[in-house]
This record gives sequence, structure tokens and C-alpha cells, in this order.
Amino acid sequence: MTEETLTGAALDAAVLDADHRHVLHSWSAQAHLPSFVLAGGSGCRVWDHAGTTWLDFSSQLVNTNIGHQHPAVVAAIKEQADLLTTVSPATANRTRAAAAERVLAKAPASFTKVFFTNGGADANENAVRMARLHTGRDKVVSTYRSYHGNTGSAVVATGDWRRVPNEYARGHVHAFGPYLYRSEFWATTEAQECERALQHLEHVVVAEGATSVAAILLETIPGTAGVLVPPRGYLAGVREICDRHGIVLILDEVMAGFGRTGSWFAFEAHDVVPDLVTFAKGVNSGYVPAGGVLVDAEIAATFDEQVFPGGLTYSGHPLAMAAIVGALEAMEAEGIVQNAARVGRDVLGPGLAALAEQSPLVGEVRGTGVFWAVELVADRTTREPLSAADMARVKALCLERGLLAFFAENRVHVVPPCVVTDDEAREGLAILAGVLRDVAS
Repeated sequence: MTEETLTGAALDAAVLDADHRHVLHSWSAQAHLPSFVLAGGSGCRVWDHAGTTWLDFSSQLVNTNIGHQHPAVVAAIKEQADLLTTVSPATANRTRAAAAERVLAKAPASFTKVFFTNGGADANENAVRMARLHTGRDKVVSTYRSYHGNTGSAVVATGDWRRVPNEYARGHVHAFGPYLYRSEFWATTEAQECERALQHLEHVVVAEGATSVAAILLETIPGTAGVLVPPRGYLAGVREICDRHGIVLILDEVMAGFGRTGSWFAFEAHDVVPDLVTFAKGVNSGYVPAGGVLVDAEIAATFDEQVFPGGLTYSGHPLAMAAIVGALEAMEAEGIVQNAARVGRDVLGPGLAALAEQSPLVGEVRGTGVFWAVELVADRTTREPLSAADMARVKALCLERGLLAFFAENRVHVVPPCVVTDDEAREGLAILAGVLRDVAS
């Protein structure tokens, strides 16, 4: 029988077999791939060919902010496909201009242009390039608890383990950012953590030679590293360090932007305006690959007469641009960003706080909007992370009980689409609570 004649579980098995034989998967040992197939989705739910459904609390890779198969975004892509499927980046195109206008409309007035990319990694690559050319300097400071993408400079700017086998780019320096629960600075309060993390960053900049530092690159809220919401005043303090030393501040909003935190950009809540902003993921929920760099007027002017030496064949691809226009229009019309803020405030936040009270496995809960992390520990006193074996059991039980969550190290990230309803949020929390109760016992 061919794959075309199979249905249900048999089709899932055939798809899985073909996938494992022919596809090289990212960040994976190929002999140990998951046995998981997705055939479709709608809103906050996904399913396989056999009809098994899951509540998507992962947003895939924290990118389907508008949910699966939103009809307005699908329609926008189809309409553009009928009109023009591709065009050279050097050619002016109405849909690309419209996408840029809509992205800029959500940003502070200091931003005047958008450089479109194919995703978040190349957005960070090009932001670093802009900063270096604008300042005439070379070094980039980023944090150890970070992820900026898997291309040459982006993966070296990344702080986690994925950087180590990929260190080919030059001029990257790392510092520790704030993380009070596992403080590097012996802090016991948020104010201490903020002050000491800023002092540490300043010392790194000065020790490296401030006049050699082109940019400080930070995720506004480090995502994969644990949804590490910075303490009050930290990002404003980083802005002050940058201003004092003539350094470009790049905020990576690839994961945190476009509704994820309950606002269009996460930096809105932190009294700071960066010089460059990178974005992707939620800008069109990944329906067609797209990313970009928001460029302020001063840096944009650098390239009025000087050639910007960067480009991508698919920069501003019409189908991706149509998806951006469709997504941002639908998000605004339907109050989707406001929904993310409200669900986070009224349902997810209180529900996760209650879970932290109930479960001996929960060390800390942190987040905002629909962007939360539950840090799991074997011992609340010592804060020893939950073992890999127990984390595997948590993940397996979640899947078995109909919850698709995002897992990183000893954490469960609660990151549903921004369209999640109150009932769906409560359903997911109830499944997670039951899983943790069973693993703890």
C-alpha cells in the first residue's frame, strides 16, 4: 500500500517512517527522534492523522501567536499567491511596503525603516552588521543565558550550549544577565540583582575596551533560557551604559514580540527604546518564514550614501509580507494582543501561582502575557533541578494527556497562542497540575 492509500494511525506510522529515514532533524541525535506527527491544526489545537488532538501550549516554537490556520492570514497568503508569488528584493513591491508600514506603526517613532529577513537568526546577523558599520567598532556583548539563532554570528552571540560547537564568528563577548532565582551575584532582592547585574555588565564593557564595543545584544525577555523577565530598571540601565559609551543597543524581540508578552513589543513595559529591534516568529505566526530589523533614523541614515553590504534572495518575499499584513490586521481588529495580556493577568498568572503553592516540584514561576516558565526542581530548598529522567516523564505524560508544551532543560514553558481562551488556559493548567502531581508521587 502507498502512503496515499493509508489513513489514520497507519498513515501516521508511514509519515514517521519516511521522516526518520529521509529528514535530518535540527538539534537532535538522529537515532533518538520523537515519535510525533502533526497533520493539522486550528486555533490552539493540533491533531495527527489518527485524530488524536492536543492543546498547543507550545505555539510550536513559540511563534504561532495568532493560532493555527487563522482564516484571515490564510486568505491573505492565497490572495497574494494569485497576484505575485515572488519578486526580487531590489524591486519595489506594494505588499512589502504595506508590511513595513504596519510593523513600523507598532514601534516607537524613532524607527523609520525595516530590513526584512527570512527569520530571527538572520535578523540578528544583520542587526550586528548594521551596528558594526554604524559605529566602526567590532565587539558585540550578549549574555550567557540567551539564544539568538543558528547562523554564523547569531549562534556565537547565543550564550547556551549551542554556541560551543559553532564558534566561528569573531568579536563576541558574554556576560551574565539578571536571574534572581539562580543569582550569579549573591543577590537576595530584585533591586540587588538589578544593581549588581548592571555593574557586572559595565565592568565587562570597560574591561573589553568600551571604544571597541559596537553593540550590546539582549533578548528583551530571554525566552528559551527560561522566560527571564528582567528586574525593574535593568533595561533602562543597559540603555544608559550604551549611551555613555556610544554603543548600539539591539533588543531581540524574535520570541517576545508581537503580542507574546501582552504588548506589541516586550520593551514597552521597561521604559527603554533600543536602537535596533529584531523580530520574526509572531509577526506573522510563522505561516511563511519572515523576520526583520527595525532600524532607527540615525542608523538608517548611515546607509543613505554608504552601501549596506547585506541582502537575501527572499528578503521581503511577497507571500511572507502578505502573511504579516494579514496577521497584524487581524490581531488589531480582534484585540488579540489585549487578549494575551488579560489571559496572562487573570488566568495563567494566578493559575501558575496556585500550582507553585501546590506542587513540591515547582521552584519558581515567572512570566507575563502568554509567556511563562515553570522551573521544576527536585528539592525546593537546594533548588536542585529536576532530573532529566523526571523531565522526560513530565513531557511524556503531558503528550499522553493531550497537552503539547515547550520544554527546555528543567522547565516547562507555558506559551499558548495569544488567541487562547480562558477555558483553554484552565484546561492546560489542569493537565499540567495533574502531571506534576503524579510525577511528584
